[in-house]
Amino acid sequence: MSEDAGTEPEESEAAGPETESGDAESAPDAEADDADGERATEGRSVADDVAEYDDDLAEAVADLEERVEAAETRADEVETRAEEAEERAEELESSLARTRADFQNYKKRAKKRQEQQKERATEDVVSRLTEVRDNLVRALEQDEDADIRPGVESTLETFDRVLAEENVTVVEPDPGEDVDPERHEVMMRVESDQPAGTVADVYKPGYEMAGKVIEAAQVTVSEDDE
Repeated sequence: MSEDAGTEPEESEAAGPETESGDAESAPDAEADDADGERATEGRSVADDVAEYDDDLAEAVADLEERVEAAETRADEVETRAEEAEERAEELESSLARTRADFQNYKKRAKKRQEQQKERATEDVVSRLTEVRDNLVRALEQDEDADIRPGVESTLETFDRVLAEENVTVVEPDPGEDVDPERHEVMMRVESDQPAGTVADVYKPGYEMAGKVIEAAQVTVSEDDE
């Protein structure tokens, strides 16, 4: 038994160099594994960085696209509001033009009514004056030798002057003048030395103001010869 016990250490000693040799051989492999591990780690780190960069870039691009889209939307809204404002401005301008035209037409109508009212009022006054004038003329024809004749003639002259200032003229056709239906009112037909169908005499003078007949002259007309 002692021999067996003595041989075991020898085997152990003999195995020692092999172990050292194995350890020596496994050292480079371990270093290689470490290098590969480091390279793998570095590769994963770079890939992670690239992936992270790609994610950041994609996020930035998406954010930029959102901003661009929002800006385009705001631009469209601004353009729409601008178009609406332009349409509103055109409507207001058109409405203003119509209002101005209506106001101008109103002024013209008001002025015309005012002129017509003034003209009618003047015609009424003139009609009253012509009645007085006619009475003065008849008074002169009936009382040729009256003492008041000079006063009547003076008053008649005053009336004629006032009527002239109002642009009023006497319609008093001469005998033998053609009858004007617009200015002459035929009272009757009489025998006369004037041509048939012409004015024989003036029964009552008429008046016109600014070319407008306000009272036709009453005349007699020479009748046809048979």
